[in-house]
Order: sequence, then C-alpha cells, then structure tokens
Amino acid sequence: MKAAEKTSSKLQKLTELLTGKTYLLVVVQDTPDPDSLAAAVALRRLAKSQPNVQCSIAYGGTVGRGENRALVKYLGLNLRLCEEVDYGKFDLIATVDTQPGAGNNSLPNTVLPDIVIDHHPIHRQTRMVPFTDIRSGYGATSTILVEYLIEAGITPDTPLATALLYGIRSDTQDLGREASRADIEAIQFLYPFANKRMLSVIQRGEVPRVYYQMLADALRNACVQGPAIVTELGDVDNPDMIAEVADLLLRDDETTWTMCTGYWNNKMLISIRTSEESNLAEKVIKHMVARKGTGGGHLTYAGGQVPLIKGTKKEREELERDILRKFLEAIGAGAGQCTPLVRP
Repeated sequence: MKAAEKTSSKLQKLTELLTGKTYLLVVVQDTPDPDSLAAAVALRRLAKSQPNVQCSIAYGGTVGRGENRALVKYLGLNLRLCEEVDYGKFDLIATVDTQPGAGNNSLPNTVLPDIVIDHHPIHRQTRMVPFTDIRSGYGATSTILVEYLIEAGITPDTPLATALLYGIRSDTQDLGREASRADIEAIQFLYPFANKRMLSVIQRGEVPRVYYQMLADALRNACVQGPAIVTELGDVDNPDMIAEVADLLLRDDETTWTMCTGYWNNKMLISIRTSEESNLAEKVIKHMVARKGTGGGHLTYAGGQVPLIKGTKKEREELERDILRKFLEAIGAGAGQCTPLVRP
C-alpha cells in the first residue's frame, strides 16, 4: 500500500475511533523530546476536529533539555504527570513516539492504550492495540501526524507548524540522520506556516547553571576505548542530559560510537550513538540490556533502561561493568585500555 493510501485508511479508522468520544489522553515519553511533544499536540489538534473531544497530554519524569523546555513554554502546554492520572476517566488512551512495554514511558503495565502512533520498531504489546500506525522507516513520528493533518484538510496554526517542523528537524538532525522522503516533504509543507525566529529560540533554549557542572563531570569521566568514547554521569535530576552528552561526544573526529549512562528514578539510563548507519544501534542496546531491562532505537541512536533491584553501590558497580563489557563486545571493541578523553 502506498503511503498516501495508508494515511487515508489510517485516518479514517482513527476518526471512527474518535467519533462519539469525549476524553482522550495522549501519553508521551518520560523525558519527551521535540518530536514526541509535537506529535502529541498534532494528535490533540486532530482529535479536537471532532465534536466535544477534550484532550490531555501526560508524561512521566522531567522536561530537562533546554530545547524541550523552550518548546513546552512556546506551546503553552499544561502537561500532566502520569502518576497523577486517573486512567479510568478517559474514553481513549494514546501513546505517540513511544509504545507500551518500551520502558521509556510511565503508562502502567495494566493499561493497554487504544492508539499507538510511532516511528520506532514495533513492540510485542503494540500488536494487541486496536489502532496502530508504526512507520519505522520514517525519521520522526511528527511526519506521520503531518500526513494526517494534510489528509484531513487541516492547516496547522503557526505554533503547531513550528513545533512539528522542529520535531522533524531535531529527530533527523536537520535531515542528516535516517530521514525519509516523507520527512523532507513534511518539512516542505510546514515551512511556510512556521515561525522561523522561534525555531532559533527553541534550538538555543536556556539551560540552568548546573548544566555546565554536569557537562564538566561528563568530560572528566569520559574515556576512549577503541572506536568508542564512554562516560557516566552518576545520579542526575535531568535525564535528558544523558542523551545530550552522547550526542556531543560523537562529534569527536576519531570516534564512531559513544555511550553515556546515568541513574534516575532508581534506574540506570543508557544512551548510545554511532556515526555509521550500517551499525545497528537498536540491536546493540537490546544486547546490552537483555534479560535485565528494556531498550530500543534506530540505526544510529538508541537508549535503554535497567531497573535497580537493591540500589547498592555494589549493584551499581557490577551493572556498570556488565553494561560496558556488553557494549564493547557488541561493537567489536574488546576490553582494551581506557584512555582519558581530556587531561585532568
């Protein structure tokens, strides 16, 4: 089925699902990125095209990265915490840019959503969901929602167009990472409606002063092992920083893999990156967290989480050694000498 035909069919089924409903809850990632936030707002816009539908957006965790906080502020979002949600009060529950069982959202295991829209590979639990649209060949979930808006004849207002454009640009790194033709066409559609000045403001989102201390810690702890740079942040209040550090370290011109870890909410969080699309990051992260946690991602970037059982120093040290060993094993680096990235 061609993309246009698939979008038309999916939109029709989604509209039928929304018809006659009143309360929709959209659940995003625990630390929602621009693509996740924009997709949620776009789904809310689609839902509100139906009579009497009210929509709430919920997440678990924090909105910590500067660009993410700037986008939430620009959109004027009143996000709800998943732990405070009474799921029984909603007629429909959706997840965007995440899936049940993915480990990166706070949807209770006892709650199966009615709608899942995502661009990550499909999870087992997702196959039981009444409505799904999983397009792992797309660079961003926002692109799927843009196609829905176009098919529905809805012109996004300036804030929504700006958010969707930034979401696609962010997840594909300005179309340089795993972008599809659909992503390019979505950006071409959105650009005339977007606020270009706000795109720059969001990208340069302000950060708290503690950000620089965390960055210094990441660089001080970083070491080079073969083709990889690895580092750890310890306990963090801003889990977004883990992915941000992994992105930053990949800019090193002698490195093809990076890994950053940290602890948040009684879990070890892991972000890995690679500069070579032939290196399947998703397979690497799943090898690393196998039988201990959950993980997923794409060709060049992925993330995972491993719950702590006791939370002791010994457990952390053993877990860190195991995760590092499996990471180096998966990328073919071997357990060579660790060389500090920067001088003390």
